[in-house]
Amino acid sequence: MSVAASSPPRPRGGGARPQSAGHGCDATEPGWTDGVYLPRMHIPALIQDRRSVRKFTNRPVSREEIEALLAAAVLAPNHRLTQPWRFYVLGPESRYAYGLALGDRKARKLPDPEAARALREAVAAEHRDLPCMIAVAVVQSDNLEVREEDYAAAMMAVENLALAAVALGLGTHIKTGGVMGDAASRAAVGVGDGERVVATVNVGEPADAAPAKTRAPAGAFTIWRP
Repeated sequence: MSVAASSPPRPRGGGARPQSAGHGCDATEPGWTDGVYLPRMHIPALIQDRRSVRKFTNRPVSREEIEALLAAAVLAPNHRLTQPWRFYVLGPESRYAYGLALGDRKARKLPDPEAARALREAVAAEHRDLPCMIAVAVVQSDNLEVREEDYAAAMMAVENLALAAVALGLGTHIKTGGVMGDAASRAAVGVGDGERVVATVNVGEPADAAPAKTRAPAGAFTIWRP
């Protein structure tokens, strides 16, 4: 499913313009990129508020909101401006098929065939019921240096998407793993030849507030050189 530029995403309570929800958005200063609305963001606050959200409400994510997330994604740093990213917005059928591919992987670990079948179906149904799922792929360059740089750019685009979601009152769950290379999951996404799926991003309104996980401070990983 491709997405095209449209009008600004509407806030949950209705109205012509998104309202600040305490996530660093200034609704009095709208921003537009190629006809798509991007709220003004205070990045440090968004970084602190971002969480991996595993449970969403039933509120649908609008096409306008998805377009805003993708507009932020493509502003990521990209050496040589190769623009290697491709975004696949998966509908219920595609999400279900992707869930079946993932469920197959999980089911192989179970010795009981009936339990394996039930797990496979449960994972597929869980994916089908997601408010929104976006698969992020990269066009594979024949140049290994460019390929590595393009992968880095795509993952920075994913972070942009996640932060923009926080600004719109949404949450994300960024997922990676071996399933992305399976033939069944690639078919579910509809990824083209010469493309590699590097992440899937579940998007929706958080059902609850996830607590922040404890992390070591940056100083623990920093070396200052003369």
